[in-house]
Amino acid sequence: MSPRASDAATGTPLSVLLAQAADAVAAVRAGRSLTDALAATPASTRAGTQALAFDALRELGRAQALRAAMVSKAPPPWVDALLQVALGFISREADSAGSTYAPHTLVNQAVEAAKRRAPAQSGLVNAVLRRALRERDALLAPLAGDAVARWNHPRWWIERLRRDWPQQWEAVLAADNERAPMTLRVNARRGDAAGYVARLAEAGLAARQVGPQAIELARPAPVTALPGFADGDVSVQDLAAQWAAPLLLGPAFDGDTPLPAGARVLDACAAPGGKTAHLLELAELDVLALDADAERLKRVDETLSRLKLAARTQAADAREVDGWWDGRPFDAILLDAPCSASGIVRRHPDVRWLRRAADIDALSRTQAGLLDALWPLLKPGGRLVYATCSVFRGEGQQQIDAFLQRAPDGCRRPSPGHRLPLADNAETSGASATDGFFYERIDKQGR
Repeated sequence: MSPRASDAATGTPLSVLLAQAADAVAAVRAGRSLTDALAATPASTRAGTQALAFDALRELGRAQALRAAMVSKAPPPWVDALLQVALGFISREADSAGSTYAPHTLVNQAVEAAKRRAPAQSGLVNAVLRRALRERDALLAPLAGDAVARWNHPRWWIERLRRDWPQQWEAVLAADNERAPMTLRVNARRGDAAGYVARLAEAGLAARQVGPQAIELARPAPVTALPGFADGDVSVQDLAAQWAAPLLLGPAFDGDTPLPAGARVLDACAAPGGKTAHLLELAELDVLALDADAERLKRVDETLSRLKLAARTQAADAREVDGWWDGRPFDAILLDAPCSASGIVRRHPDVRWLRRAADIDALSRTQAGLLDALWPLLKPGGRLVYATCSVFRGEGQQQIDAFLQRAPDGCRRPSPGHRLPLADNAETSGASATDGFFYERIDKQGR
């Protein structure tokens, strides 16, 4: 491990990055998303702060337990967050892969951050962290039976996952704490995956093809380093998210027929626009991209503009049909429904700490409401793809099973179903583990 006391890329003192990471972790613990919290960080230090915050949130369960073992009364929120950022690193194995800073350097810089931001608490920070260094193994031993400290997920999340996936729950929890690969989707209108792998190699970026349009980078890179990104040649999108468009467009299985050119398609919860764009990259379609969040819908417009694609976008709640539908039925509907995001916690490690058990029931009701509202808008012979980036059965298979009891004219078609974020996923085509997703295609009977 390097004894560096500053960020290698920017030269920013580690104490500054730790202070900003503590801001971000404190914001998450107060209920704000990490994305929003990081938006307040100066652009010049955002990458380094994000890296520290991501790692801290992946270790938060154990760090919280360690702090509670040494200081029973929680200190002020920012100081508590600073302690937990540092304790997350200290609690790792000494030879842990990915460790960037030597433990003593990290402690010294955390104390420096406290002296600048909370001088009255700097003595506490110093005492706690130096004790953690001296007594690390002894402090960790009693936590072995604490599921939250072991798996770094809320207890309700662990219990739900264990109930849903009794054979795989431990593997899924472990996978959640890994760093996700950076996967690209090549714009089929502008090139192919094999050709883009060659372009990446010329730019000094190692990569491999893992799907029809999918490329996995050996190491993450800023989008500014990707050849042709600004011109719309490529987008960032996990491989599992790239299954939606082909499943909707067909032919996805024997006997399936492709959507005809000009088919009328609804993307019901479209933001930020990756799946909308993928549909238009693959086919000539009349697409309406709908989203209830007008601000997030702007990202759809930005994505389509960069890729030089066109769709109608409209801000509306898809359930309130009378407010946006023109009465013409759709040939196909993509419903990428609001969900817990429990399948993408590798990329968004704050999600597990922001969600509550009651949220899953509320989200399930929203998903059911969307299915019931949109199904009548699909013409006979049309198709609907229901998708969630969730590993919970209540947001996937159980949701669809219940819906088909209410929609007897719905016919299941071969679909991926639940796909867990594990490397042995049969759909990954040799890629690293994908995000966790659920997909079901339902065709409407009749003509």
